[in-house]
Amino acid sequence: MIVVALALAACERAPKPVPTAALPAAAAPPAVSAAARPVILFIGTSLTAGLGLEPDQSYPAVIARRLDSLHENYEVVDAGVSGETSADARGRIGWLLRRPAAVILLETGANDGLRGLSVDSMRVNIQAIIDTVRTVQPRVRIILMGMEALPNMGPRYASDFHRAFPELAKKNGLTFIPFLLTGVAGIDTLNQADGIHPNTRGAQIVATNVMRVLLPVLDSLQARR
Repeated sequence: MIVVALALAACERAPKPVPTAALPAAAAPPAVSAAARPVILFIGTSLTAGLGLEPDQSYPAVIARRLDSLHENYEVVDAGVSGETSADARGRIGWLLRRPAAVILLETGANDGLRGLSVDSMRVNIQAIIDTVRTVQPRVRIILMGMEALPNMGPRYASDFHRAFPELAKKNGLTFIPFLLTGVAGIDTLNQADGIHPNTRGAQIVATNVMRVLLPVLDSLQARR
């Protein structure tokens, strides 16, 4: 399926540096003042990092502006890294959690599928990320994004890979986004010249996809306060 192939290939590119302001500083203390805005943390691959776009054009940046326009008092942090596997994400989750977050959106595993890595290992890595988040920051809300494997990996691999994400979401009681690039992947006019990464218009649609899920979560957090 072309859409799946494009979505996975989007993650296998040279890393694009994330602006320093977008990530927790290496020397930053693990706590922030009570006056600081709650953080919405995006963890992901090149799709989240906005490879090929200006920093203010990535879908997390678009979401940040939309939240501000709705007077939602949150700080959006884009911690996307191009080419990252689920093992890589697991390796840095502890560092990312040194700063408290209200919501974490987790987009990982696509590069595992692209490389034909073990689905079982990917499950273990994602579960470990979830477990770490819940140990370090038990009140944080996690939104998991599903991905798909390339067709040439074979139907059994593709099926196992596909099932891993909704099963992890169900097992852990997570909010779930089945596919980040719905309505964008495979559409030339919504992607960059490589035919893979969303262009500015595509990023706007991706932001809309995520906002549909994110806003109810934020509403529930406000009701809980």
